[in-house]
Amino acid sequence: MLVVIQCAASKRSDAGHLCLNDGRRVMFVASPSCAPWGDGHVYAHPDDDSDRGTSWRDVLREYNEHHNPSPDNNPDGLLPAWQLYCPPVYKLLADRFGQDQLYILSAGWGLIRADFLTPNYDITFSSAANVASFKRRSPRAIYRDFYLPPSLTAEPIVFFGGKSYVRLFCKLTAAAKSTRIVYYSGSSPSAPGCKLRSFGKPFTNWHYKCAAAFVDAASDSPESE
Repeated sequence: MLVVIQCAASKRSDAGHLCLNDGRRVMFVASPSCAPWGDGHVYAHPDDDSDRGTSWRDVLREYNEHHNPSPDNNPDGLLPAWQLYCPPVYKLLADRFGQDQLYILSAGWGLIRADFLTPNYDITFSSAANVASFKRRSPRAIYRDFYLPPSLTAEPIVFFGGKSYVRLFCKLTAAAKSTRIVYYSGSSPSAPGCKLRSFGKPFTNWHYKCAAAFVDAASDSPESE
């Protein structure tokens, strides 16, 4: 079974950055042209051209091929995805299900495995008033997201995330041949091809509590012994 949880806005203060060849750090956002100047970063979209002749997404893919699973040789100090986000639920899930069975649904990168070395970025589907517009990914925007690996299409998949992420989850796991379960709170989302399971009334970050309850239930199951 694969477990997928959406990304989080809060990231570790020591998170590494991909860098330009001249050493400047890159911060990935949804709309670089609208980002503020003079804060020490070069802003880029994940699918923008890098200074290496390929897109930044391809740079990141190649970085992982060369430096993962050998994180000691990790010159930019990138963190595995499960360590990048601050909420403790990511560690909880990684400890219970293993990094190879846990995936993060990232608004910047798509579907990434928990051990995928991931740079700091600031992209979200959130439409909250306190979220700057240059960070917001439009549902209609074109991204070359990472998809579910073909080797895993037979795995059942469970997803924990807000309604704004469900559409992307469905798209990036469309090749799945087994059951996909989407947990939700409040009104049911549109999730073609998926089974829906309610977690009651909505509240802030309900999916963290839902995922934690899922871990508890899995730990109590006889199959886990």
